[in-house]
Amino acid sequence: MDRVVYDRMAAHDTTHWWYRARREILSDYLKRYGAIPKDAKILEIGCGTGHNLPMLAEFGEVDAIEIDETARGFASERLGKPVGSSPLPELTGVERGSYDLVAVLDVVEHVEDDVAALKAMASALKPGGKILITVPAHQWMWSAHDVVNHHKRRYSKGTLTAALQQAGLGWTKLRWFNSLLFPAAVAARLAGKLTGKDDSDDSPPPKALNTAFETIFRLERHLLGRVPMTPGLSIIVLASPK
Repeated sequence: MDRVVYDRMAAHDTTHWWYRARREILSDYLKRYGAIPKDAKILEIGCGTGHNLPMLAEFGEVDAIEIDETARGFASERLGKPVGSSPLPELTGVERGSYDLVAVLDVVEHVEDDVAALKAMASALKPGGKILITVPAHQWMWSAHDVVNHHKRRYSKGTLTAALQQAGLGWTKLRWFNSLLFPAAVAARLAGKLTGKDDSDDSPPPKALNTAFETIFRLERHLLGRVPMTPGLSIIVLASPK
């Protein structure tokens, strides 16, 4: 990702509506469907500034990997121990067959060979382990945001399940999410394309709007996996070796 993306993440990952609500949604999703054993061993790959690490630590002992040096420093402070730096799909130094959960939260879209990356994640799992995956959805929504984040692609349910199949993985609870705000996001994205306005700035909106977006997005913690969701900005899935 461009340096500015990491800088904004470090500045806003405790206040921005998207980060705050998403952590709660992911936590509830894991509690309901993760079947994570007590005192689990967890690996987050591509942890950025480490903003998800405290949430994941609710489920067990967490290790993490981040290839950006500055973000890795922030994440190491949050984790209380060094964060690794091995990129996908190599995962050099990661002990194979040692984790109950591997979390890759908006990471797979950054990797050129997503199938090889998924196979590497699977190799790090204990028997019965799972991979928690989130990815951005809808290639037609490609914009400046994807460019500065160095995305290789956005996913549909079909392209994501095809990659999982090629990697020898099964899956459960594959769902759209960030659906309630999707119409507003589409309108903003289309308006940006028509006007030529760059939409790559991930800084929080004004406080009142930030609070409103967080409240709306957080509602999805009660819906995800329980009711069919309309198309959203993201896709979530739990995957495991067949």
